[in-house]
Amino acid sequence: MSRCYTQQAQMARFMSAPDDLLAAARAARVHAHAPYSGFAVGAAVRGASGRVYAGCNVENAAYPEGLCAEASAIGACVTAGETRIVEALVVADSKIPVTPCGACRQRLREFAADEAPVHAADADGIVATYPLGSLLPHSFGPSHVTPASRKPAT
Repeated sequence: MSRCYTQQAQMARFMSAPDDLLAAARAARVHAHAPYSGFAVGAAVRGASGRVYAGCNVENAAYPEGLCAEASAIGACVTAGETRIVEALVVADSKIPVTPCGACRQRLREFAADEAPVHAADADGIVATYPLGSLLPHSFGPSHVTPASRKPAT
């Protein structure tokens, strides 16, 4: 079985069951520290193992020193030893789908393929799903920085 087929089958399995991501993101959102904007966000990512990692936004009076929910979830994933993300979800109370900010799209790109689904959800559930590559087209990623392309600092 080819690696590409295996990854596609694994992603299809995960795409059909984002309910656990939604539940984790909702649970994390409850703990958001958003006293300045009042805009609580929860996020969850699924590692290649299938485990789900969640995070919430943490604002800081010394703006922009806060932490996005997606960054928090990615940090939990990496802290647990995973370095591949196959699916992500963001939940917030908004009339339009909330997707990761530009910086978090780049953070996701570090660990996820262009095909990885990114779900946007509100209080009622998932309202939109985008492939990461459509949110961050023509991105710069780990494949651009191969050992052969690294030059010694002078």
